[in-house]
Amino acid sequence: MGRRGPAPTPTHTLRLRGSWRGDANDAEPPSIKGRPRCPQWLDAKARHAWRQIVPMLEQMRVLSKVDLHALTLMCRTWSQWREAQEFIMQHGETYPVKDKEGQPRYLKQFPQVTIANHCAARLTRMFQEFGMTPSARSRITALDSVSKGAEKDAGRARFFGSRGA
Repeated sequence: MGRRGPAPTPTHTLRLRGSWRGDANDAEPPSIKGRPRCPQWLDAKARHAWRQIVPMLEQMRVLSKVDLHALTLMCRTWSQWREAQEFIMQHGETYPVKDKEGQPRYLKQFPQVTIANHCAARLTRMFQEFGMTPSARSRITALDSVSKGAEKDAGRARFFGSRGA
């Protein structure tokens, strides 16, 4: 049986959010800061995606060297999605299946439509993992905002008393 419930949120992300749970997991291995190197074997579309995504993830401060394989998979999946989409734009989503007399009997979907849909679903999950969707970003607070959140809590404490009291 598979694991139940949502995947646990990484401690680093919890800290960025300003959550009190950010210090709860002392056993989580630390991430290795830095930019992973783009694998040479990626095709041109995947390398292009890499060059677009990596600077954005660095600016968001969510990228680590250990993300190499997840990022590679995301860029390769992006490339596959693009290839399938280009095929669909050129040929359409369906083709006619003809009978023995050459008359069209019904329409059948190209395999590229299924490939594009599966890639899109995988990409959506990967984008969420890296905080690259609006809802995923709304759950992350930049480090500068964490101190502002502490200032807000201090202001609230004046009126409502401290949490420990």
